[in-house]
Amino acid sequence: MIVLQVNGLTKSFSGTDILQNVRLEVQHRDRVALVGRNGAGKSTLLKIIAGEMTADSGDLIVPKDVRIGYLEQHSGIDSTLTVWEEMMTVFEPLHLIERRLRSLEAQMANPAVYDNPSDYDRVMKEYDALQVEFKDSGGYQYESDTRSVLHGMRFYPDDYVKSVNLLSGGQKTRLALAKMLLSKPDLLILDEPTNHLDIETLGWLEKYLVSYEGAILIVSHDRYFLDEIVTIVYEVSRRKVTKYTGNYSAYLYEKGKNYERDQKLYEKEVGEKAKLEDFIQRNIARASTSKMAKSRRKQREKTDWMDSPDGNEKSANFTFSIDRPSGNDVLALEHIAVGYDDVPVSTGLDMKVYKQDRIAIIGPNGVGKSTLLKTIVKKQNPISGALRYGTNVQFGYYDQEQATLIGNGTVLQELWNDWPMMNEKDVRNVLGRFLFTGEDVDKPVTSLSGGEKARLSLAKLMLKKSNTLILDEPTNHLDLDSKEVLENALDDFPGTIIFVSHDRYFINRIATKVMDISAMGAVEYLGGYDYFIEKKLEQAELLAERKTGSVAVTQSNENRTADDKEQKRQERRLTRSIAELESQLSIREEQMTTLQDELTKPEFADDHIKLMELQAQIDALQVEHDGLSEDWLGFQEELESLE
Repeated sequence: MIVLQVNGLTKSFSGTDILQNVRLEVQHRDRVALVGRNGAGKSTLLKIIAGEMTADSGDLIVPKDVRIGYLEQHSGIDSTLTVWEEMMTVFEPLHLIERRLRSLEAQMANPAVYDNPSDYDRVMKEYDALQVEFKDSGGYQYESDTRSVLHGMRFYPDDYVKSVNLLSGGQKTRLALAKMLLSKPDLLILDEPTNHLDIETLGWLEKYLVSYEGAILIVSHDRYFLDEIVTIVYEVSRRKVTKYTGNYSAYLYEKGKNYERDQKLYEKEVGEKAKLEDFIQRNIARASTSKMAKSRRKQREKTDWMDSPDGNEKSANFTFSIDRPSGNDVLALEHIAVGYDDVPVSTGLDMKVYKQDRIAIIGPNGVGKSTLLKTIVKKQNPISGALRYGTNVQFGYYDQEQATLIGNGTVLQELWNDWPMMNEKDVRNVLGRFLFTGEDVDKPVTSLSGGEKARLSLAKLMLKKSNTLILDEPTNHLDLDSKEVLENALDDFPGTIIFVSHDRYFINRIATKVMDISAMGAVEYLGGYDYFIEKKLEQAELLAERKTGSVAVTQSNENRTADDKEQKRQERRLTRSIAELESQLSIREEQMTTLQDELTKPEFADDHIKLMELQAQIDALQVEHDGLSEDWLGFQEELESLE
């Protein structure tokens, strides 16, 4: 069943086409994503589909009985009701049926109704029909559904009595999403629904949407989220919309193949066109060949030459370099507590950071992740505990609130004020690498969009050439293309990275460690986000086994199954531990090699203090390496004994 059909839709602003001849179709239970650069027209298309904006031409076909629910980006709820009362407004039709049922029950309890058989039959028939409608509409489970969705959006019973107007902006956005989910429209349209959601909430939302009964149309820059949910991708690019089947990763693969094919065809056509033009120029003036040249000219003018696959869309182009490297020990946190006004939001945080580590800090909203980063870069003091910094550590800090932007002048002035010795041409070249060209550099910083501010902040970060990057939600406001460029730049960065992010795709790509923090401490996991999830599942399995371990299993086949399961679990644990240790051993070996290279540098030949310092670092690393090697041998022997 088709729930939405878009045919030949065109939309322009101030005479410039934003969308041109768009075709799109959504069927029942489809999970569709709209992807594309910022400003490509994704949100415009959603607003036209939702009826909040009109198209210049084209047809929008929605069956009469299809209900559309649209949640736009940054939307929230302003209401004087409590959280629970606001959610109950979704079910007003059910409340009307419920009140009518109570009224009919009161009539049935009146003995007088039995004196008139026709009245009795009418009451019973209406009552039976309403009961069926009430049941089929979820009348016996809507309160349970409401509690489930609110819990998924991190609203708990204590929050139910809070006034909506007293909630934060992020809470209002989550509440608006919860209300939209409870309304269960036939076509659910979501514009950036993952904003303001922590990783745990994202996981819950993914599971909910996968099993959602209706169709879903999503705009999102969260690539992990799209991979988990969508089965169809429409790319909005250069005013056109192109359909791809599969999730986001499948779309990238197919798009890459198409690009290679189109690039070869384009290069072939460019060659053919060049040959035509060369022939025309050489023969147009000759009497004997002029007629043939004019014929070729007409052929050239009539041919519908292929546009370049790259089009006129430009990508940012930047890298992060460092002035000088830090020491091998970058940072140590010793039982740190962070918070505000001496009120801790997280305590007992211990962490050691080594050169070239890439550490992702994750945890629920409100646990102090951003506060921890500010504490590390000395923008605020820890409530308790100690921070120890290594030698030559230079921090480059990216603030998700863009507080590093002064905002009083133009884009050009923003950079020039911080680097006044650069000439204007060099400043403009830097800005051009971050897609600020022409008149863009004269825009006031205060007028920039979130994505533009993010790119300007990254430009300032690049120019600092710090050896340790502290990044707070660096992918917020960036479109998919800009995220890819940022990831490539961080991949090649020779220094250390500590970052907070809810972007699980980004964490998988960049992180070598994941630090999961809570109010009571932090747990370190070696690897990316997928490995973190795997370890959490293993821990949950182990906990479940311990809870059920006291129950005696008498049947031998059940014992064998349990033993097999335990052996597999042990093998997984040992294999992962061995891989972790091998990674740590490799890091230590690289660090020792770097230090040994420094020992041989001519400039240190007579600097005995420096040589002793380098040798002491090598010795300390060797001790760590020997300990890790012993652990590796122990795990290896244990694994072999299981086989």
